[in-house]
Amino acid sequence: MFPLQDDNPTELFPVITLLLIAACVSAWWFLQGAGLSEVSLTNSVCALGAIPVEVTGAAASGERPCELGGFTWQALFSSMFMHGSWMHLIGNMWFLWIFGNNVEDSMGHLRFLLFYVLSGLVAALAHVFTDPSSAIPMVGASGAISAIMGAYLVLFPRASVYTLFIIVVFIRVIPLPAWVMLGYWIALQVFSSVAVPAAGGGVAYVAHIGGFLAGAVLIMFFRNPKLVAAKRSGIRLPRSEIQHGGWW
Repeated sequence: MFPLQDDNPTELFPVITLLLIAACVSAWWFLQGAGLSEVSLTNSVCALGAIPVEVTGAAASGERPCELGGFTWQALFSSMFMHGSWMHLIGNMWFLWIFGNNVEDSMGHLRFLLFYVLSGLVAALAHVFTDPSSAIPMVGASGAISAIMGAYLVLFPRASVYTLFIIVVFIRVIPLPAWVMLGYWIALQVFSSVAVPAAGGGVAYVAHIGGFLAGAVLIMFFRNPKLVAAKRSGIRLPRSEIQHGGWW
């Protein structure tokens, strides 16, 4: 199951969503060498990724792919803009675009930026404190994007998400309610976190779960009730009201 688009129109131009995509792509290109050099990619992940043992100060255990002694808590922020491969980046940015514009539309631009950063930090901390002695770096925007998905589920559970199904020779695009598509996604993360050993086979499933839960809770404090009510009812607000509340 892979989401292609939703049928949820927006009132606000998604300034922050686009800026976040641009920031991640720029970091991938200029700080990580677009993955063209294994050395540059490894150095960027080690220098700017969140390494649990460096954040917690615990004694390192297991594999140590990076030389320790770099960023500590600052890496919780920088890691949100780093990625491990082209597919990692493209997949995250696709999900950010599909679900981010509507969540931004529900709260305004600056509030959305604060929501994104705060929930991304919560997601990273969930991963760090689940395995505090790990010396393996975590990178990716997926924790914060998981929070956006959790917020989307709370706000628009019945919105249709056009989803690509590929099962052997069966290929179809089917509109699914958001609660089905996102419910399946979070259930898959929970199952994978239990079924796959410790490091999650290279995927920080606990960060996804932590981000999703953080987003589902924080949206209750960050949403703009007037914008949400207008979206749910299909009523277009007067331009003056949109502009007045759009940035916050």
